[in-house]
Formats: sequence, structure tokens, C-alpha cells
Amino acid sequence: MKNQIISRMKGLALETIRLVRSLPRTDAGNVLGKQLLRSATSIGANYRSACKASSRADFVAKIAIAEEEADETQYWLELLFESGVIREEAFSPLHDEAKQLTAILASSGKTAKGTSRTRNHEGQSEIPILERPESSSSQLAIRSNRY
Repeated sequence: MKNQIISRMKGLALETIRLVRSLPRTDAGNVLGKQLLRSATSIGANYRSACKASSRADFVAKIAIAEEEADETQYWLELLFESGVIREEAFSPLHDEAKQLTAILASSGKTAKGTSRTRNHEGQSEIPILERPESSSSQLAIRSNRY
């Protein structure tokens, strides 16, 4: 599961790199592109750092940073789309993936804090496995020249 999440985060970062390369070289394109690039590429870096955390508190703090970056990625994508800099076909899959990753990271943080633990049939506390529904719209296809 962890490798799948890391792979999804890297896929989002790679698609974002491709998108930013295609943005117009205007003030808006440059500023928003740099902000988007920073946030989207830091999600996976912060998640990987969290996976190597030295304590539960350290993990929770690092997961929170990754969650914030995923949420921020959504914001920059929304600005690019709503301002007309990018088209919906470039926006939607990236925004959907950032939204799903934000939810996964938020859930992981809550679980690590102990706020969303479940009990097994023996009454012992266990951490729920994070799964996501598979759908074609949530799969990022790595393609160049898509924007």
C-alpha cells in the first residue's frame, strides 16, 4: 500500500512537471507554475520523510505537512484553471488526484493520532488500511504533450 501511495505521489509530481513546462511564459504562468511545482513535488518528499519518522509525533507532523502541500496543489491548479491558463482536460485529472491524496494523507494523520482507530473482533485497536476506489478518472496516465 505504501509503495502504491508513493507511486501516485510521484506520478502527480511528474504530470505537474509536464504541465508547468507547457504553461505560457507570462507573469501569471511563471508565478503560478512555480508555486504549483513546489507544492506538487513536495507531497511525495514529505510523505517519504514521514515514513522514516523517528516517532509517532514526528510522523504526524510530517504527514500534516504532506497533506498541506496536497491541499495547496489543489489551490494552485484551481487558480490556473479558473483564470483560463489551463484547460479542463489538464486540470481535472491532476486536481482529482491531488484531492484524493489530500484525503488519504488526512486519514493517515488521523489514524496516527489515534482518532480513527477501529476495533477488531477481539476488541484490540487496529489501524485501518487506507484503500481508494479504483476508477479510470483517478488514474493519472503519464503522457507527454497532453496540455
